[in-house]
Amino acid sequence: MARLFHVPLSPFCRKVRLSLAEKKIEVELVEERYWEQDPDFMRRNPAGKVPVLRLDGIMMSESTPICEYIEETRPEPSLLPTDPVQRLEVRRLVSWFDDKFHAEVTSKLLYERVNKKVMKQGYPDSSNVKAGAKAIKYHLDYMAWLLDHRRWLAGDKMSLADFAAAAHLSSLDYISDVDWNRSEIVKDWYAKIKSRPAFRSILADQMPGFPPPAHYNNLDF
Repeated sequence: MARLFHVPLSPFCRKVRLSLAEKKIEVELVEERYWEQDPDFMRRNPAGKVPVLRLDGIMMSESTPICEYIEETRPEPSLLPTDPVQRLEVRRLVSWFDDKFHAEVTSKLLYERVNKKVMKQGYPDSSNVKAGAKAIKYHLDYMAWLLDHRRWLAGDKMSLADFAAAAHLSSLDYISDVDWNRSEIVKDWYAKIKSRPAFRSILADQMPGFPPPAHYNNLDF
């Protein structure tokens, strides 16, 4: 069985978990306190980051290469289109959420509110929280624009781009940092993603000291 070293609210780990679940690959989840830099974990990934996946006898790190390996070795159901231009758009949006959204939103909200407390690194920086709360509005508006022109974020079919976005937003939704009333079309998109069987284990996550909001597990939020 595959084994994933992860942190429950990490959007990068969640992206890998969604890919594995969509492909119906059974996986053992192992929570890893990567910030403690345990020697065994550092041997698995000298970068000291999660996710780390053991699959097919290979130890893999970095979420996007992991997801692309899964796609290449288990191509059905497909999360990357066959057309090169469409694949480019999926990869562009995966980078958008894992780089730009992460830097401007996730790191300012989730990391300040949750990671600092868990890692015992002090209190949230209010200026970072304010910046993240402002930036997420821009990103939700951009998603609304995309979805106004497409069925899914990158085109007519659900793709890894949708999983990347949902991974970040679900982590933020756990701490009630997403204004779903800002865009009905984004809310409907998230409801579609959230109702997929692949999302079930995500919705079951619990972080000690951080209970999820009442709507978090509700598919009709």
